[in-house]
Amino acid sequence: MATDRDYYEILGVARSASEKDLKRAYQKLALKFHPDRNPDDPAAEERFKEASEAYEVLANPEKRQIYDQFGKEGLRGRGMGTHFDDVSEIFSNFGDVFSEVFGDIFGQGRRRGRRGPRPGNDLRHDIEISLDEAFAGARKELNLETPVTCAECQGTGAKAGSQPQTCSACKGAGQVRVAQGFFVLTTTCPECHGQGAVVRDPCPKCRGRGRVAEDRKVTLRIPPGVDDGVRMRVQGEGEPGDPGAPPGDLYVFLHVTPHPQFHREGRDLHALLPVTFSQAALGATLDAPSLGEPREVKVPAGSQPGDELRVRGAGMPSLNGTGPGDLIYHLKVVVPKSLSRRQRELIKELAKEESPIAEQVTEEKPGFFERLGQMLCEDGKA
Repeated sequence: MATDRDYYEILGVARSASEKDLKRAYQKLALKFHPDRNPDDPAAEERFKEASEAYEVLANPEKRQIYDQFGKEGLRGRGMGTHFDDVSEIFSNFGDVFSEVFGDIFGQGRRRGRRGPRPGNDLRHDIEISLDEAFAGARKELNLETPVTCAECQGTGAKAGSQPQTCSACKGAGQVRVAQGFFVLTTTCPECHGQGAVVRDPCPKCRGRGRVAEDRKVTLRIPPGVDDGVRMRVQGEGEPGDPGAPPGDLYVFLHVTPHPQFHREGRDLHALLPVTFSQAALGATLDAPSLGEPREVKVPAGSQPGDELRVRGAGMPSLNGTGPGDLIYHLKVVVPKSLSRRQRELIKELAKEESPIAEQVTEEKPGFFERLGQMLCEDGKA
């Protein structure tokens, strides 16, 4: 394949892009336009090959230098031009790049193989869990509606007593070769959509699709310590594949909802711990809340607002076995909004002992009606 577009423009990078930037841009485009993800879109396959051609040149320091200096004509003049007649040729050239894209992202190797039965597609499902469930682990029943193999036609799509017929356009290959100028490209057969066969007499239950929608339940066991955004893979619970091919996988994305009392930072948990003035000043032993059993916390005498009390190992469990985090309480000294007469007297006595701070304490003066009442009482006694 050849293209007249600028290679940097194709990959969407600056001319000063590093090798890492080139690779990242190419992986993104390869994932988006990969033929297996766009089986019925010939334009996507063309974009895929176009990006591969650009990366093949720019990832090679010698070719890139020549291209930057002389353009594509400079490459052709030195016998360094490139084109790909088939997608499989691209994979043979960029095995390491594609193993990262299609192996790491989907948790398995590339699934290409148009001439044989194709594995099922992967499915995605998102669920919300509480921080308590993330802390202790949980068991969730997922209600899914997924396509399954039609029991009436066994996935062939053909009416009982009949069979799909070999595609006359591709002779059962699932691909056709198309000439474009001097180049010959291999693309998905538009007649059978890559299946290699066509259904002339469709099954009435699935209408020739070979699959029907079915409600089913999948049990998901969530381990303790999961974090927001974690992806869990349930093998074999995706869409069914072609007859004789394995099903895809189910990927469940976890979303942890905020907790009213606790805030998570990595493996550590944070919470406010309200204490009275006397508890902060004299010290106290309190029952403090936690995601597990209540914790007994000792507040040291002379504690200040905002001081931290750390309980080792009482935070979130670890998924990788490195041990749990900590539970950190932040002290909040609570000042009462109203006081009894006795409380007021005691605080006044304390204020007198807090010199020179006592000089800053102003006693509330009685109002007009309070003073009038005091005067009337004194007159009555006289």
